[in-house]
Amino acid sequence: MRNADGVTEVAPRPDDSAPPSPPTRRRHSAVTPPKRPPSRSRTAIEWAIVAVVALALAFGMRTFVFQAYYVPSGSMIPTLQIGDRILVQKLFFSPSDVHTGEIVVFHGPAADVVCGSPQSILVKRVIGLPGETISSKGNTVYLNGKPLAEPWLPAGTQLGRAIQKQVIPPGRYFMMGDNRSISCDSRYWGTIPGSNMIGRVLVLWWRFGRPAFHIF
Repeated sequence: MRNADGVTEVAPRPDDSAPPSPPTRRRHSAVTPPKRPPSRSRTAIEWAIVAVVALALAFGMRTFVFQAYYVPSGSMIPTLQIGDRILVQKLFFSPSDVHTGEIVVFHGPAADVVCGSPQSILVKRVIGLPGETISSKGNTVYLNGKPLAEPWLPAGTQLGRAIQKQVIPPGRYFMMGDNRSISCDSRYWGTIPGSNMIGRVLVLWWRFGRPAFHIF
């Protein structure tokens, strides 16, 4: 026969010679009744607590431990490409522990308007430390009168604008981009105070639209 939906239902044909079976009495299982599902209000409260904890952890990680940044310009090419995503270490970071050659993210100086840069947060490499004498000759950077070894630069990198000989003041740092010929850095707007530093670049994790991994 067909049901109301037009679907054919098939059932076994009863045997007319067999006596009808007595009706089966339904029995309840002898177990404790099931627990009531939690009320909607209780579920909402539990999810709210989870969300608050997750947000607190995320905010704490972002504020105090690590923070992701996007590289908007080519001043650090070839080390960092335009569009790269980097992870910056903020926990236990102190400007006094920074070494020459490390890459850091920092608040750009107000004087950066001389380069016409719209970016308030910059990423550059630390080239000179407090108290050091820095200068340049040709394409070579000199610290305290000695050539600075720069293995992070490709051979034949042009310096571009020269570095005027100067003593870096206490608590301040000389920053430069790896793409020397186009980088607007301490050669233009001077040194920066350590208090401007946000953190050290730790990992490159995204490049050219796909995951990448490089530890600095």
